[in-house]
Amino acid sequence: MIRANTPIPVAGPWITEREIEYVSEAARTAWFKDHYTFNARFEKAFSEYVGVKPAVSLPHCTAAIHLSLAAGGIGPGDEVIVPDVTWIASVAPVVYVGATPIFADIKKDTWCIDPSSVKAAITDRTKAIIGVDLYGSMADWVELRRIADQHGLLLVEDSAEALGSEYAGKKAGALGDTGVFSFHGSKTVTTGEGGMLVTNDDHLHQRVMALRDHGRPPGDKLFLNTEIGFKYKMSALQAAFGLAQIERADELIFRKREIFRWYKEELENVDGISLNAEPQGTRNSYWMVTIIVDPLIGMDKFSLMDALGKRNIDTRPFFSPLSTLPAFSDYPHSSAHMPERPVGIEISKYGVNLPSGYHVDRETVEIVAGALKEILAEAR
Repeated sequence: MIRANTPIPVAGPWITEREIEYVSEAARTAWFKDHYTFNARFEKAFSEYVGVKPAVSLPHCTAAIHLSLAAGGIGPGDEVIVPDVTWIASVAPVVYVGATPIFADIKKDTWCIDPSSVKAAITDRTKAIIGVDLYGSMADWVELRRIADQHGLLLVEDSAEALGSEYAGKKAGALGDTGVFSFHGSKTVTTGEGGMLVTNDDHLHQRVMALRDHGRPPGDKLFLNTEIGFKYKMSALQAAFGLAQIERADELIFRKREIFRWYKEELENVDGISLNAEPQGTRNSYWMVTIIVDPLIGMDKFSLMDALGKRNIDTRPFFSPLSTLPAFSDYPHSSAHMPERPVGIEISKYGVNLPSGYHVDRETVEIVAGALKEILAEAR
């Protein structure tokens, strides 16, 4: 039986002396009049990388989505169309602002929100669409943009998992009215915890800047708050760490794509599984290498994860449909426009994220792939 000698984590960062040096410098100097220096440098470098400015550094991506909706005027009585299959953080802010999430199905190849399902879900209460670039894949942003413009809707691009991916020559995060990112410890670029919001819309930017600092207009030093806002700021230490990471973005994306290539080469002759897609006109950053197992093999995601876990290989389950979670049990009408047999319901049962962190080398991939082949052969 193929088994790793030591546990193989599912995710992990790549830290160099640059990150350590920048954080040390921030600890020494980012105070008083220089307290925002590293944040400003990080925001500038990030906006230049994505091709959208300005950028706003935040404590997490959830804050970026929350601010996008609040700045866009979304509130009680409004509906926001969201993918049924994504991490809950993509959708929870809809509830934060008092609006109702309306679930849409995902596409079979990219696993991203299906525009046809979005169109079926639109009502006179629809005010926004949140598209998610799942696991590094890119949604159909041309069609989502067309739908949003036709109905006058706010379009939020959740690129938490897709930094460095591209669609039609544009970077992930550059295709919505706002683009939002996560720097969680598992992400392609990390600050431990953290997030970023980018937008080319001056009005949205001004509203975000006021709302993220307890309703204080930018530059206010007299504590004359004009409205009730939030406390959503990133520390200088996190920003210094993120600056070092974004300066290495090309190197990091290259490694992510290399890890995927290794898996593809090891698994290309294995029947009954499919990997992340990269349709024509897109470039996938492959945040998480993900397999979907054919239902005929007879293993769901949890049984496969258990089998790999016994071989010292850590994995993550493909996100379960939000409409099936207890957290959204009070929103049964939110699935009214879903197709009779949603693609997301079927795919999510059999999807598993394989070890994809920067600690993964070719030998690690060979061990994981070898174990996977044995498990699937036994299942057959």
